[in-house]
Amino acid sequence: MAGSAAEPLDTRLDGMMTDTLRLPAVPAPPDRRGLVRQLGLDTGYALASFPVAIAAFVVVVTGLSVGAGLLVVWVGVAVLALTLVAARGFAMAERAWLPAVLRHEVPRPAYRRREGSRLRQLLTPLRDPQCWLDALHAVVRFPFAVLSFSVTVAFWSLALGGLTWAAWGWSLPDGPDDQDLPELLGLGDGYGLRLVFYAALGLLFALLLPYVVRGVAVLQAQVGRALLTSRAAAQEQIDRATQGRDAAVAAEAVALRRLERDIHDGPQQHLVRLGMDLARAQRQLDRDPQAARSTLGEAAGLAREALEELRALSRGIAPPVLADRGLAAALAALAARSPVPVELAVDLPEQRLAPAVENTAYFVVSEALANVAKHSDASVCRVDVALTDGVLRVVVEDDGSGGAVAAPGHGLAGLADRVRATDGTFGVDSPRGGPTRLTAEVPGA
Repeated sequence: MAGSAAEPLDTRLDGMMTDTLRLPAVPAPPDRRGLVRQLGLDTGYALASFPVAIAAFVVVVTGLSVGAGLLVVWVGVAVLALTLVAARGFAMAERAWLPAVLRHEVPRPAYRRREGSRLRQLLTPLRDPQCWLDALHAVVRFPFAVLSFSVTVAFWSLALGGLTWAAWGWSLPDGPDDQDLPELLGLGDGYGLRLVFYAALGLLFALLLPYVVRGVAVLQAQVGRALLTSRAAAQEQIDRATQGRDAAVAAEAVALRRLERDIHDGPQQHLVRLGMDLARAQRQLDRDPQAARSTLGEAAGLAREALEELRALSRGIAPPVLADRGLAAALAALAARSPVPVELAVDLPEQRLAPAVENTAYFVVSEALANVAKHSDASVCRVDVALTDGVLRVVVEDDGSGGAVAAPGHGLAGLADRVRATDGTFGVDSPRGGPTRLTAEVPGA
């Protein structure tokens, strides 16, 4: 809770910061249905990709060879273009499998659009780097597809064959020169021994089957991810960086305009009035000292008001306590000044975070508490700040009337831009009638 103004600041800071007890995570039991489902997906991927990989390898290698050989008569250009178009089709089929195997979405590249004359449209695949990566994938993928198919078929055969040996083992020929695997290993002979041996062998391969099939499927899928989605992932990172830079510029511009407006409408007007009152008091000193004293009293009141407004404006700028003592102390000072009682919970490591991360978190909490005091009619507000898995999560929740939106031009929109500038995420959940929950996540590592 926010302390009283009469308490020393250090006492309030110590009383307000709550160390959050973090219990060790209890590992969840394995999801057998999920394991079986993933085994089916990985098996289907290994079996289905094998014939597709053979077709892609044959088409691409043949097309590139024929196209390169016919370049001297210009027919090879068309052959190469058609080959790259075919490689693109095989690549699209592979990308359709990757999310299920890798268990996460993968970016899809943007191919060059066909524009201009027919000749330029024909040459478009030859000028597209992703088309050449698709062709390279068709060649490089082939040995991995063979490995994945062979291992998957072998382990499924050994697992099913061993577990069902009792149903078909009797039909195998058993002549004087025939020897089973247990006999070759020196374990002896006999139907019961063979039954136990093959059942144990089948059980062993059945237990290893999900992990081995998963391993070879992921190995093949990683080859596809590297060649088929790496350029798209890089482009997404560039786009995010560009959006973050634009958001930072927009947030700083909005903050600067608001600061200029607040200074012009508040302290500047008081200081102009203060100057006029002091000049009037100077003229009144000789002819009317009593009126001069009254004017000086009004000027002193204006000076106090201007000072209070400047202090309020300075809260929108990173305070010295943030640079000197860190984010936890700065947030505690913010909570102490809030007219609405604040429950503050901070769970941060001893090592300081990056300055940009601390500044962003401070401004999020500062703006949120200001909005709570001005618009929410809340009786209590809770602020939770914690660093989890390299992400700083800031949650500000109040029991007010709700209805807050991050509309363009408003303070919450500026906060969203500021958070987005650090490659973070920002969200507001504020139904009519409340409560309002503001969440910001900023990469803190």
